[in-house]
Amino acid sequence: MSQLQQKAMTPEEFLAWEAKQDLRWEFDGFQPVAMTGGTVAHSVIQGNLITALNNRLRGKPCRPYGPDLKIEIGPKYRYPDAFVSCTPVGGPSTIVMDPVVIFEVLSESTARTDRTTKLMEYRSLPSVQRYVMLEQEQAVATVVTRNETGWSLEVLDGDGLLAMPEIGIEVAMADLYDGLDLTPPAP
Repeated sequence: MSQLQQKAMTPEEFLAWEAKQDLRWEFDGFQPVAMTGGTVAHSVIQGNLITALNNRLRGKPCRPYGPDLKIEIGPKYRYPDAFVSCTPVGGPSTIVMDPVVIFEVLSESTARTDRTTKLMEYRSLPSVQRYVMLEQEQAVATVVTRNETGWSLEVLDGDGLLAMPEIGIEVAMADLYDGLDLTPPAP
């Protein structure tokens, strides 16, 4: 059956279906979307990010979460690589509401969606103050920040400092890329 002939799944149907799956799936408002495997660089950056967030937010009211929990965006569900919420969450919950900062580690297969579709989705959430997209091939972050007049965009390089005043911390870009050799291969 082609996709055009398929009946759209409701968010409730997706959540019931996903609970029975072994792997993680996002929901684009119409159908499940498989979460694909990553690279060593993706794993290192994500691990460094979660470690940096945990260390800096310890004892503070905001809490970092990794890619095993989802956020709800209208009828859609996404699994960011990491995010921070300052709203208490119950232990058995699989959905965290009110993310304040969201992180995606860009990959070749997801970068377009992360830079366009997810950017628009995340910006639509009133709680989101910052969306950070981290490159894998070089120490570069694209940071989209909510301000009093709308949204601003900043690009940080490996020497930069990722300031997140909305959660009261800063992270050196070098900390996020620690352990990776980003030297371009010789021709």
